[in-house]
Amino acid sequence: MADAIRALAIDAVEQAKSGHPGMPMGMADAATVLFTRFLKYDAADPRWPDRDRFVLSAGHGSMLLYSLLHLTGQAGMGIEELRNFRQLHSPAAGHPEFGEHPGIETTTGPLGQGIATAVGMALAERHLAARFGKSLVDHRTWVIASDGDLQEGVSHEAASLAGHLRLDRLCVLWDDNSISIDGDTALSFTDDTLKRFAAYGWATRRVDGHDHEQVAAALSWAMRNRKPTIIACKTIIGFGSPAKAGTAASHGSPLGAAEAAAAKSLLGWNHPPFEVPEGLKTRWEEAGRRGAGTRRSWLKRLAKHPQREEFERACTGRLPEGWQEKLAELRAAQAAEKPKLATRVASQKALEALVPAVAEMVGGSADLTGSNNTNVKGVPAISPGNYAGRYVHYGVREHGMAAAMNGMALHGGIIPYSGTFLVFADYMRPAIRLAALMRQRVIHVLTHDSIGLGEDGPTHQPVETLASLRAIPNLFVFRPADALETAECWELAVKRADGPSVLALSRQNLPALRFEAGENRAARGGYVLAEASGPRRATLIATGSEVHLAVAAREALEAEGIPTAVVSLPCWELFALQDEGYRAEVLGSALRVGIEAAIRMGWERWLGQDGVFIGMQGFGASAPAEALFRHFGITAEALVATVKKRLA
Repeated sequence: MADAIRALAIDAVEQAKSGHPGMPMGMADAATVLFTRFLKYDAADPRWPDRDRFVLSAGHGSMLLYSLLHLTGQAGMGIEELRNFRQLHSPAAGHPEFGEHPGIETTTGPLGQGIATAVGMALAERHLAARFGKSLVDHRTWVIASDGDLQEGVSHEAASLAGHLRLDRLCVLWDDNSISIDGDTALSFTDDTLKRFAAYGWATRRVDGHDHEQVAAALSWAMRNRKPTIIACKTIIGFGSPAKAGTAASHGSPLGAAEAAAAKSLLGWNHPPFEVPEGLKTRWEEAGRRGAGTRRSWLKRLAKHPQREEFERACTGRLPEGWQEKLAELRAAQAAEKPKLATRVASQKALEALVPAVAEMVGGSADLTGSNNTNVKGVPAISPGNYAGRYVHYGVREHGMAAAMNGMALHGGIIPYSGTFLVFADYMRPAIRLAALMRQRVIHVLTHDSIGLGEDGPTHQPVETLASLRAIPNLFVFRPADALETAECWELAVKRADGPSVLALSRQNLPALRFEAGENRAARGGYVLAEASGPRRATLIATGSEVHLAVAAREALEAEGIPTAVVSLPCWELFALQDEGYRAEVLGSALRVGIEAAIRMGWERWLGQDGVFIGMQGFGASAPAEALFRHFGITAEALVATVKKRLA
């Protein structure tokens, strides 16, 4: 049965003249034991909510996963899909891509992201089991990871968190073959990996990865552990290949026609390419149906369960009835009271309205709870062995936090949100990019969003970060101008089910600018906050903490007889989705002036060739916020002077 995986991997990589055959050939034995004897799944329903999750963190070995999906009889991964390995529009992509086939749990390829995502899946299972009970939620998360996965820093952070939280339903099978692309891992790596994981609080074991009974015994042991488990499966890369076994060459290149034929001959595999003997295919398909009875029993329990409707609603991502009511009350109160608040504080008030109403929202922070304001009074934290809480203390682990949040969203039943400083989005970028690629509802609260954070200096002032985040396709970046706009942006982020959102929030207090709470005006990404008193001569376009400067500048210009409009642009991505007529009406044909305490990059699309930008030209400095805005010329007075000079 393992040789069927090897043969299909050889055939697909040879057909494509591209790919990584070594890992599927080396881990075929361990994967066979897992899929035929331990993994809880039913090939007839690959999205069954109580299935075990399987993450191929070593995504370069994607033919291992595709072979397993084909052999176990999962629809949509037939011979033609394997023949089109690594081709355009094929579900058998070069690395596994979420959404291409229902049996692919997550997009993997960037090493370390898969195992870190799996930590989030394991945490989601424990939390939902505490919420809905073991009769509905009782499954495991299994990972196959490579040497490279365990070298990446993100895997260290996530593994440390998993050990701390005692996520005992998580098991990693480490493909311990001591080979990476450059050659033997000893060239750069002498860690004792199992001792490192033991120090994190994991159970560890070493086996011969080609001995089925050793692997089976280790998996049985893992299921009894009260800790997360890592099993070092000592394997030979390209196992069965006469020329390249145990070499770096088989990690990243096809074997070649002659070597492929020789490898199959050594395996005793004398069948044409992509052909699996009927008897062997039948045995694999029986393994794919092994969990059918378990799934039927679960469906019967679900049908009678008192929380059935709530469970199904949460798993499908539908928001509860009336979830916006308290937020609407908050918006109405803010319109009436006109509070002067930092948008990070306004964000916490929005969370106080949302979190009690949306039970799926699970928050957290990378050791900055008091600064990010992501906590809600009365909501308990998740702790080791106690998973009913709804707040995660991630520690100083931004890389691992963002990846684990992806896993929580992918698992289903959870809307994860968490916080850190905006400048540390650089640490989170790979996971944020993957969330956008996989279209997952993940919400990042990123505070201290400009030079307005003041005395912490340029290391913490993210002048270029907004532009870099706006460059990620399918990521919505919200930068609200006041408390009311912050509540509107939160509503849009929670409602959005097809991608991640960032809320870039101020440290400093900002005045209220809006005094009506009916329509969610941020929903169109940009709008006219204040129209000119006559035909426009200038339009001031701003985001976040700079919108109030534009309002002050407008008042001065209007007083001098220069009709001026102010546009608030809290979400560029939503504004870009509006029809051209609406955008033209909002931006107008008069002189356009952009203002943002960040670099200019990207503003050209809104300002046009003749527009002016007032913002940052380089990094910031350390001083009180007001002094910094004056020092860098980001003031209402500078706006007025610029407009008058250009109009003259």
